[in-house]
Amino acid sequence: MKWKTFLGGIHPPDQKSLSAGKGIEEPPPPRKVFIPVVQHLGAPCEIRVEVGQKVKKGEVIADCQTFVSAPIHASISGAVVDIKGYNHPTGREVRTIILESDGHDEWSREPANGRDIGEFTAEQLRQKIRDAGIVGLGGAAFPAHVKLTPPKEKTIDAVILNGVECEPYLTADHQLMLEQAESIIKGLQIVMRILGVNRGYIGIEANKPDALEVMRLVAGRVPHLEVVELRVKYPQGAEKQLIKAVLGREVPPPPGLPMDVGVVVHNVGTVFAMYEAVTLGKPLVERVVTVSGRGIREPKNLRLRLGTLFSEAIAHCGGFKGEPGKILMGGPMMGLAQHTTQVPVIKGTSGILVLPKEELPDGEARHCINCGLCVRACPMHLVPSILGTYCEKELFDEAEATHVFSCIECGSCVYVCPAKRHLVQIIKYGKSAILTKKRKQGA
Repeated sequence: MKWKTFLGGIHPPDQKSLSAGKGIEEPPPPRKVFIPVVQHLGAPCEIRVEVGQKVKKGEVIADCQTFVSAPIHASISGAVVDIKGYNHPTGREVRTIILESDGHDEWSREPANGRDIGEFTAEQLRQKIRDAGIVGLGGAAFPAHVKLTPPKEKTIDAVILNGVECEPYLTADHQLMLEQAESIIKGLQIVMRILGVNRGYIGIEANKPDALEVMRLVAGRVPHLEVVELRVKYPQGAEKQLIKAVLGREVPPPPGLPMDVGVVVHNVGTVFAMYEAVTLGKPLVERVVTVSGRGIREPKNLRLRLGTLFSEAIAHCGGFKGEPGKILMGGPMMGLAQHTTQVPVIKGTSGILVLPKEELPDGEARHCINCGLCVRACPMHLVPSILGTYCEKELFDEAEATHVFSCIECGSCVYVCPAKRHLVQIIKYGKSAILTKKRKQGA
């Protein structure tokens, strides 16, 4: 069978067997949660509570009126015990609201079942999604209502649901599809209703036959939905690669977006959260996270409250197995390394990965040997070796002219590089330096 895919990419060992097939567990609510005001792309939220104030689960504790933003809600009921700078998964300190549980876990407004999406206009649905604080849960954390508000001149004719989960180790989306297929399909219908689209696609890799089966069964009851089986390849779940594989359309280079080719893409976890927001009135206060790696005693898929410390999630999985070599938020290809486990789960936390020391790559980076492997692997058809050299030597005009901003930072080039060059790190530095220079010129 010829599965749909894209040109380029790599085939790292998927390591998903550690947590695959393990049902989603929900640990007891934590005694304390640490909720940072930076949880999504766009403007950070402004704090709406004070120390000593009592709050209930689901109550708005931070918000921002800027369009590209999303409110943040209390994930437990209790009291605000502190507001201060605290560890953030990005590696810096961020203003954080610390809540201590009152033991009641009481909702500010109890979720109520039974609302039908047909009761709401497209604008009402968009507002509900915005008010629920929903952002992209695949890792990008882009406010969901923004994607659902394309400019009038952009005609959207297709919605793609991303059920690929191509990052090694991660199985949260896979398990969510197995357990919540009907809710996910209803979430997809919400997106299609908002956008006025009658064609929906669900992209799933061939290494998830059980998810393919259950999603086909449920999607088959709804007209104009198609489950697309995709070749197992990294980064098959990247937006541009997914659009190319499913529809054969190529998104233009930056600042080009999927909506420029008539497509909106959402992750399965994101549309599940939309379903809960619309039909239950439930804001985003928790998410499914894979806690895995051979440095974890018992890998699991957990439904965790936002603000839960990594240390608590790891403890629920039996703790460390041996001495940890590296701790990541996310997967091994695009995840962020953590210097401590005293860091909170945020909306963009898809995984907590612990790698033992013996699995870490050894050897220092060397000079490029011009083997061309990175060029063959790059899913964006760039020349990563040249981009890396330009950024290293601070030849930023040349880097921009060679499409440095088309790099999606997937790490495929790093994975295949025999010289062990830190290409993604170097390219990120180059992008940041170019943007800083432009801001200064603009000022």
